Amino acid sequence: MLRIGKMTDYGIVLLSHFAKAEQASAMNARELSVSAKLPLPTVSKILKLLSRADLLVSHRGVAGGYRLAKSASDISVAEIISSLEGPIAVTECSAIEVGLCDMESVCPTRTHWKKINVVVRKALEQLTLADMVTSASPRPRLSIALGKTT
Repeated sequence: MLRIGKMTDYGIVLLSHFAKAEQASAMNARELSVSAKLPLPTVSKILKLLSRADLLVSHRGVAGGYRLAKSASDISVAEIISSLEGPIAVTECSAIEVGLCDMESVCPTRTHWKKINVVVRKALEQLTLADMVTSASPRPRLSIALGKTT
């Protein structure tokens, strides 16, 4: 089973609050904690990680807080996941790093897992934060493996 961790799930939730209010003033951790109904320490930690990954910019001062570093339509779900989870990999052998699996040199399915990983990554790269906050599907479904839209 592929699974996204809680911190990444919460990160997408928090970023969706920014995406919905893209033109609004900066939001601070306390405001986001209340609106997202998440614990303040968790929100603060995630905001710092997203800021370090250049997905958010922080502003100091009375009207300070965080804002999206770029438009929600320019932030891919793959970027968000990578910034909070690390490299996207379906299996250890499909990660960029070599030597994570003892069976790597003799595994008959390694090449196929790499193909699957590429397809999953491309799908996540094509899905944006803006897509995540719209109620209707704004883009056609993509058939990445075939390279056609349906």
